[in-house]
Amino acid sequence: MDHSRRPPAFFTTPGTSSFVEYLTAHSPELLPGRRSLPADRAVPAVPHATTIVAMAYADGVVMAGDRRATMGNLIASRDIEKVHPADAYSLIGIAGTAGVGIELIRLFQVELEHYEKIEGTMLSLDGKANRLAAFIRGNLAAAMQGLAVIPIYAGYDLDASDPARAGRIFSFDVAGGLYEESDYDGIGSGSIFAKAALKKRFRPRLSRDEAVRFVIESLFDAADDDTATGGPDLVRRIFPVVMTATAEGTVRMSDADVSALTQALVQERSNQL
Repeated sequence: MDHSRRPPAFFTTPGTSSFVEYLTAHSPELLPGRRSLPADRAVPAVPHATTIVAMAYADGVVMAGDRRATMGNLIASRDIEKVHPADAYSLIGIAGTAGVGIELIRLFQVELEHYEKIEGTMLSLDGKANRLAAFIRGNLAAAMQGLAVIPIYAGYDLDASDPARAGRIFSFDVAGGLYEESDYDGIGSGSIFAKAALKKRFRPRLSRDEAVRFVIESLFDAADDDTATGGPDLVRRIFPVVMTATAEGTVRMSDADVSALTQALVQERSNQL
């Protein structure tokens, strides 16, 4: 038998349930926060992503994000996707350095999947949020050099005593600080306008349709005042990414449904002029 083709022993040796700890031990250079940056050079302009919002409703939580990434005064991408499922019952969105953010999302997805395979059970929602906070903390050195990324995390808490309050939202700071938000939150340069819109709309026990409409409205309002936030592109048919997390799992709304809601909103606003 040709043993030269076998993987190294550490691939088959039982170890930690944390994929990040596994990489730290064997290939730390693959972790975003472990990469060294030139100390004597300014970080070049890189695409940045904004804006993400989340809102709790009666059956869970909804998260939505615009599709624009900017690089200074330029539009780097018109159709980037910044909202993704973290696992079967939770969602993650990112603002900040787009490349680092997308890599962090993929690493977090693998982390949760790895834990479930090793332990035979899922982490609690609080446990998942704490793991994500550790990821952000590990990227602090790069963040201080201009490659910051801030996530928003939301999900359905299977252990909640009240199913109507099972939709939970967590925010973070650049140093890995973790904070649970009540009812709604937003991140990114347009979040100040988006959260103001959500504040006026939120009420307890919203239906799914109401919550989806409100987050789409909030992104529309943010795009009206923040140039880094992309509004609906009716010509190219680019619309926000909208996802929900409930007891049945995570679901992404179809482009056709989001398009219909967005165009109805545009028509309604046009009629008010």
